[in-house]
Amino acid sequence: MEIITRSVVTCPNCGTRTEAEMPTDACLVFFECESCHTVLRPKSGDCCVFCSYASVKCPPVQLRQDCGGDSWLKDNG
Repeated sequence: MEIITRSVVTCPNCGTRTEAEMPTDACLVFFECESCHTVLRPKSGDCCVFCSYASVKCPPVQLRQDCGGDSWLKDNG
């Protein structure tokens, strides 16, 4: 299976769409909108901002691997 590493993040506050490179070895838990500067965080149950607000889920989810979800955020956030 080929992993997609670019995704478009849509800010829920202003609707700005930003193409971004996804890390393949970590979950991105903060993403600042370049337009309104809102800091996005994953929704409850999601491991990262890509899983919550982007056009493509993060690489670990694409590979059907567990990236921690809420438990990762509680332990490391």
